[in-house]
Amino acid sequence: MTTGREPNKRDPLEELTKAKNEDVEFSAALADEDDLEAVERAKAADERAAQRK
Repeated sequence: MTTGREPNKRDPLEELTKAKNEDVEFSAALADEDDLEAVERAKAADERAAQRK
């Protein structure tokens, strides 16, 4: 992604684009209601994507 700006070590946008590519581990024991809802939405999106193939 090009923003036309010089990258800055303290640039939040730059940090967000890096975080997009990081692997994260899901912990059901630490999950809150929002996390569980996100898991369900992701499953539904995967099912819709699989139906389009």
